[in-house]
Amino acid sequence: MRASKPTRGVVRRPIDASHWCPVSSHPAIPTRVVLLCGPSGSGKSLLAARSGLPVLRLDDFYKEGTDPTLPLVAGSSDIDWDHPGSWDEDAAVAAITELCRTGRTDVPVYDIALSARTGTGAVDIGRTPLFIAEGVFAAEIVARCRELGVLADALCLSRGAVTTFRRRFLRDLKEGRKSVPFLLRRGWRLMRAERSIVARQTALGAYACDRDEAMGRLAAAAAGRHTTAGTASTAA
Repeated sequence: MRASKPTRGVVRRPIDASHWCPVSSHPAIPTRVVLLCGPSGSGKSLLAARSGLPVLRLDDFYKEGTDPTLPLVAGSSDIDWDHPGSWDEDAAVAAITELCRTGRTDVPVYDIALSARTGTGAVDIGRTPLFIAEGVFAAEIVARCRELGVLADALCLSRGAVTTFRRRFLRDLKEGRKSVPFLLRRGWRLMRAERSIVARQTALGAYACDRDEAMGRLAAAAAGRHTTAGTASTAA
């Protein structure tokens, strides 16, 4: 048998199959949430829309009007829709964590005028590293989102009680959310309580600011600069 000739000038190496591996060698950027709260009518939805970031509407997690656990306004038969007990906190946190993990989640479609869920929709943010979850009860879940490692920032939008009263009443009247007497009773009650509402939300970990400062902090978070609720932005 003829011996095989040695191969000159060639060094054989193991086949490099790294390009076949579906997992990138660079770690994926984690998706995080900015919680945007503030009194009803403070301009949260408008600010979220202007930011250009994907938005999760936390008001869609209100309980239905037939739920026996709904709280009442003291001394009346009105449902207290401004009490955290009127909202499904666990479902909201589950939706946020699923968005951060997979980029998609199913959410209820809520009709405020009917006080009822009318269907289900999907929120799909893809691989976007930052999104906003906005609603009057967003501050209630600051601690839980921080513990889960998904919190980028928490902002409490405040524009002044009189301005907020006017914007809230005109919006709710235009959208036919509730009866006029109910809107007036609720509006007067919220205007008197606005300072305590903001104080509670900041105590829960949200940073009180106006629209311009909120936009600045959103830009910092979107650019990847670390922010901590209640403090100025700092480099990561």
